Amino acid sequence: MAQKTRKAIAKRIKVTGTGKVRRWKANHRHLLRNKSQKQKRAMRQDHSLGEGQARQMLNGVPHA
Repeated sequence: MAQKTRKAIAKRIKVTGTGKVRRWKANHRHLLRNKSQKQKRAMRQDHSLGEGQARQMLNGVPHA
């Protein structure tokens, strides 16, 4: 039987053409008044996962 995709993971990551795993920063929904402009600017960018974390995420998304 084929492994199912873990949708919670699939919605939060993106695999690039070169095989890197990208994710978006958290804490950018509300309570933004308390955060500095530098923090908010950094949260707009997506970031690469490390090698170990990327491997864990891709285990949950077998068809990526």
